[in-house]
Amino acid sequence: MDKVLRLARANDVVIFSKSSCCLCYAVNILFQEIGVHASVNEIDNDPDGREMEKCLMRMGCSSVPAVFIGGTLIGSTNEVMSLHLKGQLIPKLKAYEQKATS
Repeated sequence: MDKVLRLARANDVVIFSKSSCCLCYAVNILFQEIGVHASVNEIDNDPDGREMEKCLMRMGCSSVPAVFIGGTLIGSTNEVMSLHLKGQLIPKLKAYEQKATS
């Protein structure tokens, strides 16, 4: 769990992903298109990937992608897309950016 938390807190936006996951790709592209540079950690390419995936599941994210904003777990594709469609994703990102710069 330490590695997941350390990586999740290392950048403003962090995505735990798998290289072969089309939903992971879609979420990554969404962040790119709204101008957010996310740190992407492909757990299938990490020697600790299985343990990291178990940790994410214990944290409440049943599948990848697992998205963190400001070190807080937002969720997977459903949660991210739902926030975006409701117009709440970008304000959440801006709120975090404002906290980081103050």
